[in-house]
Amino acid sequence: MSLDSLLPKISIITPSFNQAEFLERTICSVLDQNYANLEYIIVDGGSTDGSVDIIRRYESQISYWVSEPDRGQAHAINKGLRRATGDWVGWQNSDDIYYSAAFDWLIATIRSQPQVDFVVGDMNLITREDSVVRDIRYVQPTYISVLAEGMVLANQAAFWRRGLHAKIGYLDESFDCMFDREWFLRLLESRPTVAHVPHILGALRLHDDTKTSTRAAVFEAEEKRILAGREQSAWVKRFVQLRRFWLTLCLGHYRYLLRGIVRRLRVKFLGKE
Repeated sequence: MSLDSLLPKISIITPSFNQAEFLERTICSVLDQNYANLEYIIVDGGSTDGSVDIIRRYESQISYWVSEPDRGQAHAINKGLRRATGDWVGWQNSDDIYYSAAFDWLIATIRSQPQVDFVVGDMNLITREDSVVRDIRYVQPTYISVLAEGMVLANQAAFWRRGLHAKIGYLDESFDCMFDREWFLRLLESRPTVAHVPHILGALRLHDDTKTSTRAAVFEAEEKRILAGREQSAWVKRFVQLRRFWLTLCLGHYRYLLRGIVRRLRVKFLGKE
């Protein structure tokens, strides 16, 4: 019996469009996991910056790739998810990365908690050159916590059973920026069994071309749309914050909490982080 038949199949989708500066690092972060039962799918939106040449360089290790116009990032991810055949799936954006052993942590979690449906790890914020800006430590997310606090989880360090899509559907392509929050809310509302891995599995890259840097108005409008009719009261938000603080404390991230307190004080009194 081959090794790959003993391991759950993991399908990773990378949506890509004119991110040649970062794409190779994303691809290598997936392939360098050296996971024997990997299905790697790249859905490029018709890049004209050399991205396709980079993809071709690795195509012998890529299960499927395409470069053609699409209707945006959510559409590209959905194309990949619908083609995926893995037991577990996730997506990694073409400017973000996984860290080594990310898949190992996923498999260890699956084996220790066979009933789990959704696995979430921690992540770093990094620069164009891969330097770490700071870490972001999460706790086990809930539907209410994502409603009350926003993205207290990240696709850069998240995996879920592919079968969940038959239950809750795919990404809502009417969202241009906040399709991830809308989908994760739907996922958590369906009450999956969730596991938090207190290790850094991936990284989100900060640079001037990200949507968060260039499309603040779209984010604000889409957030209002997501929260319409289900805004959380101040006391619920406070409870969720205290829950997160307590669980982070229980995980032993004392310095992380202290850095967060100092950062908030600097913002309050100095107006900057």
